[in-house]
Parts: sequence; C-alpha cells; structure tokens
Amino acid sequence: MIVSTTPNLDGKKIIEYKGIVFGEVVAGVDFIKDFKAGLTNFFGGRSKSYEDELIVARENAIEEMKQRASDLGANAVVGIDVDYEVLGEASNMMMVIASGTAVVVS
Repeated sequence: MIVSTTPNLDGKKIIEYKGIVFGEVVAGVDFIKDFKAGLTNFFGGRSKSYEDELIVARENAIEEMKQRASDLGANAVVGIDVDYEVLGEASNMMMVIASGTAVVVS
C-alpha cells in the first residue's frame, strides 16, 4: 500500500477513486507517564514517554487507514492528513486521526 501526503504519486496514474478513509486511535496516558511528563515539564526537556506514545498512536492510525483502503480495493492512499486531539476531563487521553483518499493506481 502506497501512502502519501501529496494528491498525486510521481510515476503513477490514479485510475479509480474509492473514497475517503480514516484510521482513528484513542490512547489513554497512564499515571507513570503523566508523572514523568510533569517532571519534564517542571525541569525542562522533552517527554520521551509522550513522544513514544504519539509515535505508536500515529503508526496505528495510519495502519488502520491503510487496512480500510485495502478493504475497498485500493492500492494507495493519497492526500493523507494526521490530526491530534486531547480528550477527557483530565486531558488524559489523546486521539490520533489519519485520513486520506483511497485510490487505485497503475
């Protein structure tokens, strides 16, 4: 499955549009990661635990989007966009949404 943020793929021709596809992941942040991130915020620096959580959530959302495109008979997804949101009363959950247009290319 080819995935791209661009609307076209160099050297490929879009021969069929299958529709918009999404991949959504909602991930909770556990107490230990939250505590470590709080310390990082206080003392400065990057929060590796949150960064790792974001990477995994983004990869999972993209994989889910690719699977949905494949289920439609597509062999590529173009125009991909990835969005992040914080959810929950205590902002202890994050949502990652990957979206794009499922297409068949030759």
